Amino acid sequence: MDLELVLLADASGSITQSEIIFQRQGYAAAITDPAVLAAIRSNLTGTIAVIYVEWAANQVAVVDWTVIDGEPAARAFAEALLGPPRLATGRNAIGDALLEGKRLIETNRITGLRRVIDFSSDSLGNFSGVGIAAARAEVLAAGITINGLPILDDGEGDPLADLYQAEIIGGPGAFVLPAYGREGFVTAVRRKLILEIAGKLPDPGEGLAVVVAGDVSPPTKP
Repeated sequence: MDLELVLLADASGSITQSEIIFQRQGYAAAITDPAVLAAIRSNLTGTIAVIYVEWAANQVAVVDWTVIDGEPAARAFAEALLGPPRLATGRNAIGDALLEGKRLIETNRITGLRRVIDFSSDSLGNFSGVGIAAARAEVLAAGITINGLPILDDGEGDPLADLYQAEIIGGPGAFVLPAYGREGFVTAVRRKLILEIAGKLPDPGEGLAVVVAGDVSPPTKP
């Protein structure tokens, strides 16, 4: 298996029901995109394992671990993503969400060459549970990379991307790839999946700075 990928999608109180649906539709469109499927085929084994989890005060797997090795499996994952009701509710518990991602990777009986948590949100308030710094350190100590997809509702001047850079991402080849508002969400998700599946980094100016292999200190802008 080339990659074990946990998609942690924000379902906290700041995300409306219509936005929950929009996010799921965005990931469904991205996972079945020809460029994403081509990235999967081009890897060593031509397979990835992915799970979609919505988080708020609690965390719920909307679609459990699925091995994707081509269009039929990708389409089945996408279809399964669109049906379930909203089950994660309440305010942010980001540290708990990161640790749940770690637990899901460590208990899935899948052996991947790379292990990644893909964390997305529109804020970094943490109102309950484990602190972000402690959870992040535990995830990185387990050899799991954390990438970030902040939703920047205020455009390029939104400080959330910088906060992600300082407080969320870490591990070998980690990066932040922002979505500029809801309009840019689907494009950002597709691009981020391609980079994660291929094990590549964003182009200069496309995202915020990566973390060099083995470095868990806060990165700096390029």
